[in-house]
Amino acid sequence: MTGMATLRENLKAQPRTWLVTGAAGFIGSNLLEALLALDQQVVGLDNFSLGQRANLEEVQAAVGARRWRNLRFIEGDIRSLDTCRRACRAVDFVLHHAALGSVPASLADPVACHESNVSGCLNMLLAARDAGVARFVYASSSATYGDHAALPQVEEAIGRPLSPYGLSKRVDEMYAELFARCYGFATIGLRYFNVFGPRQDPEGAYAAVIPKWIAEMIRGEPVVIHGDGETSRDFCYVANVVEANLLAATVADPLALNQVYNIALGEKTTLNRLFEILRELLAPRFPRLRGLRPQHDAVRAGDVRFSVADIRRARRLLGYQPAWTVGAGLAQAINWYVEKLEAAAHAT
Repeated sequence: MTGMATLRENLKAQPRTWLVTGAAGFIGSNLLEALLALDQQVVGLDNFSLGQRANLEEVQAAVGARRWRNLRFIEGDIRSLDTCRRACRAVDFVLHHAALGSVPASLADPVACHESNVSGCLNMLLAARDAGVARFVYASSSATYGDHAALPQVEEAIGRPLSPYGLSKRVDEMYAELFARCYGFATIGLRYFNVFGPRQDPEGAYAAVIPKWIAEMIRGEPVVIHGDGETSRDFCYVANVVEANLLAATVADPLALNQVYNIALGEKTTLNRLFEILRELLAPRFPRLRGLRPQHDAVRAGDVRFSVADIRRARRLLGYQPAWTVGAGLAQAINWYVEKLEAAAHAT
């Protein structure tokens, strides 16, 4: 039995109470589904500024009525300390994922980014500490690396931030480190690298590249690559992120605590190659895509040129072993996007 399989069996045998902030969002709803499927007690918190009620409905359908009763959902905002305190009552583990998670959006509105990502995270740290939470796991980002150009990116080497979003996540890491040092409060930060998968919203001005391109291909709209397409990213399927959260919340090694970890696949994929993979996956259903070519536009402000993670620390201290490759994850996720986008097209 693998380490993750053993962990899942142990959680089923001894259920805990988990708080997932941003529970109606992309990553949050995937965490929620995984925890409920393991018969855990879960508190979900979301203000629906970005999260969607449809995501919760999908989780409910996936886990069934009996397990759904293990969820206590709070509609509220992490910018309210009182709301955070209410959510943290009698909770063992916090998985903090509520945030405004877009580089372009943060450049357009840095105040909103700071209030949600910095003030909101500080509220959650305070509430969790005062409630006696055993472990605080929070979402950070590869955007913290900023202009540090060395590859692969290792946790100790941080550059200057390129966006308010990247800065906000770095401040979150510094607050978590401070809470560990000053209050003895156990935290673990997870620096995500371009997570993708089901329930990642393809709509809106700041949609992530994978759902945005899938939607554009299905609709017959132009697909735009910013720059020459040789920009690379370390794309990570959301199931790998779920695994990392479960491991971080339950790891027993004291050396693993109060650290930040890269959570990725440890492989780089260019935007040109990503376009080809998506076209290949969609072409059997949409033959018109076989000859599709992308359009190229100017590089976006705040974007880094290359990104790939060193995941050795997470492997060594958390036991993180990402099982889903980019290709396998995209093949799995593509079905969700096709079903949702075709349903939306028929509804209009």
